[in-house]
Amino acid sequence: MNIRKLGAIDIGSNGVRLLIMNVLEAESEQPLFRKNSLVRVPIRLGADVFLDKKISEENIDRLAESMEAFRLLMKVNKVEKYMACATSAMREAINGAAVSDEVFKRTGVKINIIDGSEEAKIIASTDIHSLIKDGKSYLYIDVGGGSTEFTVFANGEVQNARSFPIGTVRLLDDMVSSKMWNEVKGWIQENTKKYDKIEAVGSGGNINKIFKNSGKRERQPLSLKYLKDYAKYVSSFNYEERIRVLEFNPDRADVILHAMSIYINTMKWSGAKLIHVPRIGLADGIIKTIYYEQIQTSS
Repeated sequence: MNIRKLGAIDIGSNGVRLLIMNVLEAESEQPLFRKNSLVRVPIRLGADVFLDKKISEENIDRLAESMEAFRLLMKVNKVEKYMACATSAMREAINGAAVSDEVFKRTGVKINIIDGSEEAKIIASTDIHSLIKDGKSYLYIDVGGGSTEFTVFANGEVQNARSFPIGTVRLLDDMVSSKMWNEVKGWIQENTKKYDKIEAVGSGGNINKIFKNSGKRERQPLSLKYLKDYAKYVSSFNYEERIRVLEFNPDRADVILHAMSIYINTMKWSGAKLIHVPRIGLADGIIKTIYYEQIQTSS
């Protein structure tokens, strides 16, 4: 058996993550992907960009320092290949490209600023296909700080996908108009109306935390009713109580209800009563992209 180590850096609007994955290769068998470690740094780039249109000097320094730390972590873990992808905040920042260049000069880490369609494509390459069953239809909902990616699956295939600039940090800063909500509603209804008994699949840090707190076993879905009841429960606590009593991280405590509003509304608009939470995301997709598009094609 051969063991490879790959790294994925996800530079989002609400946080920056490094995922290190072990890939187990055995002759005549499919590779197995096993999480080695995950490090998250709460740099809220979206708070800069969605209000001021640019990333602040303070957060440029924090981002560069994080990339240097991630580079060293990957070095000591003997990571073979890695890729860093930045999403909504950096692609909308007027200085996004300049920040990417600055970080590369200071750390040697190249940041790829990807658009919404590329983000949705990478996410769709994850293990979500292990959940997708022929003859059933699904709405995949990936909620981030700056954007939400929606993908409709039917008969085991992607039917349509779209990214919308509606995310938890934008909602926190009151940067999402009713027009945008209506646009999302219209797209969801139009692209799911022909499917009976559609089910949702959720990804993102907030739904992962909700699933963990539910006490459900792996592969057991959450119901729409549970999400509504849990949202009502969380809303009965103020911000400080969510940190102290509910044990949310500070940068989760102020956005989790906004995330739930996206999941709940889109489930209602699609008619989904259940949501599966495989606890995967962009970083997992980056690993798969590296392996199948760079390593296997060159072997």
